[in-house]
Amino acid sequence: MNNLDQFFTRDAAEFARRYMHYLGSVLNSIDPESIARFIETLLAARKSGATVFFVGNGGSAATASHFANDLAIGTNSYEQPFRVVSLTDNQAIITALANDFGYEDVFARQLKVLGRAGDVVVAISASGNSPNLIRAFEYAKTAGIKTVALTAFDGGKMKQMADEVVHVPTAPKEYGPAEDAHMVLDHLVGAYLSRVVQHEALAG
Repeated sequence: MNNLDQFFTRDAAEFARRYMHYLGSVLNSIDPESIARFIETLLAARKSGATVFFVGNGGSAATASHFANDLAIGTNSYEQPFRVVSLTDNQAIITALANDFGYEDVFARQLKVLGRAGDVVVAISASGNSPNLIRAFEYAKTAGIKTVALTAFDGGKMKQMADEVVHVPTAPKEYGPAEDAHMVLDHLVGAYLSRVVQHEALAG
Protein backbone atom coordinates (compact mmCIF):
# COMPACT_ATOMS: atom_id res chain seq x y z
CA MET A 1 0.00 0.00 0.00
CA ASN A 2 1.44 3.38 -0.96
CA ASN A 3 1.28 6.55 1.10
CA LEU A 4 -1.77 7.94 -0.69
CA ASP A 5 -3.77 4.83 0.18
CA GLN A 6 -2.67 5.08 3.80
CA PHE A 7 -3.78 8.66 4.30
CA PHE A 8 -6.92 8.50 2.14
CA THR A 9 -10.06 9.82 3.79
CA ARG A 10 -13.53 10.61 2.44
CA ASP A 11 -13.04 14.14 3.81
CA ALA A 12 -11.75 15.81 0.61
CA ALA A 13 -10.32 18.84 2.39
CA GLU A 14 -8.38 16.64 4.78
CA PHE A 15 -7.14 14.47 1.92
CA ALA A 16 -5.99 17.63 0.12
CA ARG A 17 -4.11 18.75 3.23
CA ARG A 18 -2.41 15.37 3.61
CA TYR A 19 -1.57 15.15 -0.10
CA MET A 20 0.05 18.59 -0.15
CA HIS A 21 1.95 17.86 3.05
CA TYR A 22 3.25 14.60 1.58
CA LEU A 23 4.17 16.26 -1.71
CA GLY A 24 6.17 18.83 0.23
CA SER A 25 8.13 16.05 1.94
CA VAL A 26 8.82 14.42 -1.43
CA LEU A 27 10.10 17.68 -2.91
CA ASN A 28 12.30 18.28 0.12
CA SER A 29 13.86 14.84 -0.37
CA ILE A 30 15.17 15.59 -3.88
CA ASP A 31 18.92 16.17 -3.96
CA PRO A 32 19.48 19.86 -4.91
CA GLU A 33 22.96 19.03 -6.20
CA SER A 34 21.46 16.67 -8.78
CA ILE A 35 19.24 19.53 -9.96
CA ALA A 36 22.28 21.80 -10.19
CA ARG A 37 24.11 19.21 -12.31
CA PHE A 38 21.10 18.97 -14.61
CA ILE A 39 21.05 22.75 -14.99
CA GLU A 40 24.77 22.81 -15.78
CA THR A 41 24.21 20.16 -18.46
CA LEU A 42 21.51 22.34 -20.04
CA LEU A 43 23.76 25.41 -19.91
CA ALA A 44 26.63 23.47 -21.47
CA ALA A 45 24.33 22.27 -24.26
CA ARG A 46 23.26 25.84 -24.92
CA LYS A 47 26.86 27.03 -25.05
CA SER A 48 27.87 24.34 -27.53
CA GLY A 49 24.73 24.60 -29.66
CA ALA A 50 23.70 21.04 -28.82
CA THR A 51 20.08 19.91 -28.87
CA VAL A 52 18.32 18.63 -25.77
CA PHE A 53 15.66 16.01 -26.51
CA PHE A 54 12.90 15.26 -23.97
CA VAL A 55 11.04 11.95 -23.99
CA GLY A 56 8.38 10.31 -21.84
CA ASN A 57 5.12 8.35 -21.89
CA GLY A 58 1.62 9.27 -20.74
CA GLY A 59 1.70 12.10 -18.23
CA SER A 60 5.47 12.22 -18.63
CA ALA A 61 4.99 12.84 -22.36
CA ALA A 62 3.04 15.95 -21.45
CA THR A 63 5.82 16.96 -19.06
CA ALA A 64 8.35 16.47 -21.87
CA SER A 65 6.34 18.86 -24.06
CA HIS A 66 6.04 21.34 -21.21
CA PHE A 67 9.79 21.22 -20.57
CA ALA A 68 10.51 21.86 -24.26
CA ASN A 69 8.20 24.87 -24.24
CA ASP A 70 9.56 26.36 -21.03
CA LEU A 71 13.23 25.95 -21.92
CA ALA A 72 13.22 26.68 -25.66
CA ILE A 73 10.67 29.49 -25.62
CA GLY A 74 10.06 30.46 -22.00
CA THR A 75 13.66 31.43 -21.35
CA ASN A 76 13.42 34.12 -24.08
CA SER A 77 16.93 33.38 -25.29
CA TYR A 78 17.09 33.88 -29.04
CA GLU A 79 20.63 35.01 -29.79
CA GLN A 80 21.98 31.97 -27.95
CA PRO A 81 18.93 29.75 -27.54
CA PHE A 82 18.30 26.57 -25.65
CA ARG A 83 17.71 24.15 -28.53
CA VAL A 84 15.10 21.87 -26.95
CA VAL A 85 12.79 19.41 -28.70
CA SER A 86 10.17 17.05 -27.30
CA LEU A 87 10.11 13.78 -29.26
CA THR A 88 6.61 13.07 -27.93
CA ASP A 89 4.82 15.69 -30.03
CA ASN A 90 4.59 14.47 -33.64
CA GLN A 91 1.81 11.88 -33.70
CA ALA A 92 2.37 11.02 -37.36
CA ILE A 93 5.98 10.06 -36.62
CA ILE A 94 5.16 8.24 -33.38
CA THR A 95 2.35 6.18 -34.89
CA ALA A 96 4.36 5.37 -38.02
CA LEU A 97 7.31 4.15 -35.98
CA ALA A 98 5.09 2.24 -33.56
CA ASN A 99 3.22 0.61 -36.42
CA ASP A 100 6.28 -0.25 -38.51
CA PHE A 101 8.89 -1.06 -35.88
CA GLY A 102 7.12 -1.35 -32.49
CA TYR A 103 6.48 1.14 -29.71
CA GLU A 104 9.83 0.36 -28.12
CA ASP A 105 11.54 2.18 -31.01
CA VAL A 106 9.49 5.40 -31.20
CA PHE A 107 12.18 7.52 -29.52
CA ALA A 108 15.39 5.70 -30.46
CA ARG A 109 14.60 5.96 -34.18
CA GLN A 110 13.86 9.67 -33.88
CA LEU A 111 17.22 10.11 -32.17
CA LYS A 112 18.88 8.25 -35.05
CA VAL A 113 17.50 10.88 -37.42
CA LEU A 114 17.86 14.03 -35.33
CA GLY A 115 20.53 13.36 -32.71
CA ARG A 116 24.22 14.14 -32.97
CA ALA A 117 27.19 13.45 -30.76
CA GLY A 118 27.24 15.99 -27.94
CA ASP A 119 23.45 16.28 -27.75
CA VAL A 120 21.47 15.41 -24.61
CA VAL A 121 18.42 13.19 -24.14
CA VAL A 122 16.31 13.66 -21.01
CA ALA A 123 13.95 10.77 -20.25
CA ILE A 124 11.13 11.31 -17.77
CA SER A 125 9.68 8.22 -16.11
CA ALA A 126 8.29 7.47 -12.67
CA SER A 127 9.18 3.77 -12.87
CA GLY A 128 12.39 4.20 -14.86
CA ASN A 129 11.60 0.97 -16.69
CA SER A 130 9.77 2.03 -19.87
CA PRO A 131 11.18 -0.06 -22.74
CA ASN A 132 11.12 2.79 -25.27
CA LEU A 133 13.07 5.06 -22.92
CA ILE A 134 15.61 2.34 -22.18
CA ARG A 135 15.99 1.74 -25.93
CA ALA A 136 16.54 5.48 -26.45
CA PHE A 137 19.26 5.46 -23.76
CA GLU A 138 20.89 2.41 -25.35
CA TYR A 139 21.07 4.16 -28.71
CA ALA A 140 22.27 7.41 -27.13
CA LYS A 141 25.20 5.61 -25.53
CA THR A 142 26.36 4.37 -28.94
CA ALA A 143 25.95 7.82 -30.53
CA GLY A 144 27.76 10.00 -28.01
CA ILE A 145 24.53 11.54 -26.73
CA LYS A 146 24.46 12.34 -23.01
CA THR A 147 21.64 10.76 -20.99
CA VAL A 148 19.71 12.32 -18.11
CA ALA A 149 16.96 10.48 -16.22
CA LEU A 150 14.20 12.14 -14.22
CA THR A 151 12.87 9.23 -12.17
CA ALA A 152 10.77 8.29 -9.14
CA PHE A 153 9.85 5.10 -7.21
CA ASP A 154 13.20 3.23 -6.97
CA GLY A 155 14.52 4.73 -10.22
CA GLY A 156 14.37 1.47 -12.16
CA LYS A 157 16.81 0.61 -14.94
CA MET A 158 17.12 4.19 -16.13
CA LYS A 159 18.66 5.27 -12.84
CA GLN A 160 21.45 2.76 -13.39
CA MET A 161 21.95 3.59 -17.08
CA ALA A 162 21.89 7.39 -17.09
CA ASP A 163 24.90 9.67 -17.07
CA GLU A 164 22.96 11.93 -14.69
CA VAL A 165 19.89 11.36 -12.54
CA VAL A 166 17.43 13.62 -10.76
CA HIS A 167 15.54 11.18 -8.57
CA VAL A 168 12.20 11.86 -6.91
CA PRO A 169 11.97 9.45 -3.96
CA THR A 170 8.43 8.08 -3.71
CA ALA A 171 6.88 4.74 -2.92
CA PRO A 172 6.00 2.49 -5.89
CA LYS A 173 2.90 3.43 -7.90
CA GLU A 174 2.73 6.96 -6.51
CA TYR A 175 2.34 8.45 -9.97
CA GLY A 176 0.62 11.64 -8.82
CA PRO A 177 3.34 12.92 -6.48
CA ALA A 178 6.07 11.66 -8.84
CA GLU A 179 4.67 13.52 -11.83
CA ASP A 180 3.85 16.57 -9.70
CA ALA A 181 7.49 16.73 -8.66
CA HIS A 182 8.71 16.39 -12.25
CA MET A 183 6.57 19.38 -13.19
CA VAL A 184 7.99 21.34 -10.26
CA LEU A 185 11.45 20.52 -11.60
CA ASP A 186 10.39 21.90 -14.98
CA HIS A 187 9.29 25.19 -13.48
CA LEU A 188 12.26 25.39 -11.10
CA VAL A 189 14.78 24.81 -13.88
CA GLY A 190 12.94 27.14 -16.26
CA ALA A 191 12.77 29.88 -13.64
CA TYR A 192 16.49 29.61 -13.00
CA LEU A 193 17.52 29.56 -16.66
CA SER A 194 15.27 32.46 -17.64
CA ARG A 195 16.96 34.54 -14.95
CA VAL A 196 20.40 33.49 -16.16
CA VAL A 197 19.39 34.85 -19.58
CA GLN A 198 18.06 38.09 -18.02
CA HIS A 199 21.29 38.65 -16.11
CA GLU A 200 23.33 38.03 -19.24
CA ALA A 201 21.32 40.68 -21.07
CA LEU A 202 21.85 43.18 -18.27
CA ALA A 203 25.57 42.44 -18.11
CA GLY A 204 25.97 42.63 -21.89
